[in-house]
Amino acid sequence: MVSGDPRSVIIRPVVSEKSYALQEHNVYTFVVAPGANKIQIRQAVESIFNVRVEAVRTLNRQGKRKRSRRQPTFGKRPDTKRAMVTLREGDSIPLFEGA
Repeated sequence: MVSGDPRSVIIRPVVSEKSYALQEHNVYTFVVAPGANKIQIRQAVESIFNVRVEAVRTLNRQGKRKRSRRQPTFGKRPDTKRAMVTLREGDSIPLFEGA
């Protein structure tokens, strides 16, 4: 369960070529808390960035298995949950515009 603070729902934006390409279609990608649902994500984005959200799509990503250099063992990167947020026409998030 996620607390009532919207900043505990949205962890950080995703910085990648694909996420920047989606911005042309008014879609922004964030790493979100694993227990957050679409309604909480929508409310958090609307309150933090003062925009209107049209749709929210979520996906769970498994962490990659990584080999240790010094020992013959494997570790694992953490699992993450991402949200792809579509904004209404005319709205944008200025955080991404300057990059």
